[in-house]
Amino acid sequence: MFKFISDILRKSSSVKLLTKKNLRLLEELIGEKIKNPQYFIEALTHRSALDHKRFKQSNERLEFLGDAVLGFCVAEALFNSFKEKDEGYLTKIRANFVNKNTLYDAAVRINLIHYLFISNELLASANIGIKTILSDALEALIGAVYLDSGLETVRKFIDMYITAPNLKMGLHLVDDNYKSQLLELTQAARLEMPKYEVIKEEGPEHERWFTIQVLVSDEALGVGKGRNKKTAEQEAAKEAFYKLKKRIVPSNGN
Repeated sequence: MFKFISDILRKSSSVKLLTKKNLRLLEELIGEKIKNPQYFIEALTHRSALDHKRFKQSNERLEFLGDAVLGFCVAEALFNSFKEKDEGYLTKIRANFVNKNTLYDAAVRINLIHYLFISNELLASANIGIKTILSDALEALIGAVYLDSGLETVRKFIDMYITAPNLKMGLHLVDDNYKSQLLELTQAARLEMPKYEVIKEEGPEHERWFTIQVLVSDEALGVGKGRNKKTAEQEAAKEAFYKLKKRIVPSNGN
C-alpha cells in the first residue's frame, strides 16, 4: 500500500502548477468555477516543496484557516442533525468527524493525492507520514474554497465529502476521542483534570515528531508520540484512559 501511494505522489510532484486539466477537476470537486487559482496552488503545496523557487508559500496558513472553517461547518451540521443531543455528545461526534484518520479517508476519496506539490526528497523517506500530509492538505483546500467561493460553497463541499459520508457510515456511533473519555473518567472519579505536556520534539522541520505525556493529579499515566501534537495527545490519553479505568473499574476476578 505504501509503495502504491508513494508512486502516485512521485507522479504528482512533477505536475505543472495547476494545469488546465487539474483546474477543471478541482472545479468539478468544488462545484464552482475557481476565481483565484493561487489559493489552490498554496493549499496544495507541502512545505517540503518550498526548496523549488516556483513555490513561495506552503499550505500551513490555509490549513489553519481550513481547520476553523471545517470545525464550524461540521458543528453546524451536527447541531441540526441531532436536535435532542447535548453539548457533550455533539463535541464527541465532531471530534470523530474532523480527526486525522477521517480527513485522510476523505482525501483519498477525492484523489487529493494527485494534486499535491511535494519534494522528491521527502518521498524517499520511509516515514513520510502520508496521513498527516493528506489530512493537512484537505484542511488547506477547505480554507482555499472558503476564500475563493465563500461559506455556502465550502459548507456544501464539507457536507458532500466529509459530513454526509461519515454519517452514512455511522461514524457518529464511534467514540475514539480518548481525550474526552479520559476527561469524563477523571471527573467521575473526582480527580484533577488531565494535563498534557510536550516532553520531546525531534526530527527536521518537515518530519517533526512530538512526544507528549498526560498527568492526572500529578501522576504520569500515559505517553504518546505523533507527527503533530493532537495525535500525540490522543495516544497519551488512550494509554492513560485504559490504565485509569482498570484501577477504577477492576475486571472480573480482581
